[in-house]
Amino acid sequence: MDNVEKTADSSNGNKLERELVIPGDHLSEEDLKSGMGTYSDSGRIYASRLGVKNIRAGYINVVPLGGRYIPRPGDYVIGSIIDIGPSNWLVDINAPYPAPLHVNEVPWRVEFGDTARFLKVGDTILVKIQNVDEIKRVHVTMNDHDLRRLSGGLITEISHSKVPRVIGKGGSMITLIKRYTKCRMFVGQNGRIWIDGDAKDIMIAVETIERIEAEAQVMGLTDAIKAFLEEHYSLDARVS
Repeated sequence: MDNVEKTADSSNGNKLERELVIPGDHLSEEDLKSGMGTYSDSGRIYASRLGVKNIRAGYINVVPLGGRYIPRPGDYVIGSIIDIGPSNWLVDINAPYPAPLHVNEVPWRVEFGDTARFLKVGDTILVKIQNVDEIKRVHVTMNDHDLRRLSGGLITEISHSKVPRVIGKGGSMITLIKRYTKCRMFVGQNGRIWIDGDAKDIMIAVETIERIEAEAQVMGLTDAIKAFLEEHYSLDARVS
């Protein structure tokens, strides 16, 4: 596979796509540094995983297409309570292992053995990755701004690697979706997205997010999504 990006032909409507690479593909001999998902051999940079080639700030990276979410301290994620102990809850955060949430890490005063009164199995919560130790044990907290139990709405899930595309540069994509759908939304770094609003608008938001995930490698995606939303809502106006 060559390392020249595919180009768009605006005259026939073809879409510009980023280059998909596989492990071992030669990426560059230019004056670039080897970044995430790559390795260097004799001055040449190669892909070490399947993903999309990306060059930024002098580094060449390969952005993964999938895989399980790997927690990082400071990430904000959406979790689900899967078990309860006398002094903590066990939270599924879409990672290889669940994370404990201790009673000292919630905004309530919880007596020993009284955990089920505050959070129940199946509850959905916003949490922050507090730390990840040397053997990859993860601890989460709710002691931060706006972290809470989520009531109502709907949870949809995408690959965590597509989260940056759903958010967009400077939050442009998620702002666009919120503006058209009028939905409240929170995008977790673990690929889970909470959406709340009118049922019809929620469904349009979910459809939009699924399209972003499917076409994440396409250049000019923000304009395409804007046209997609405009068509939906102009059609609604004509029908009503």
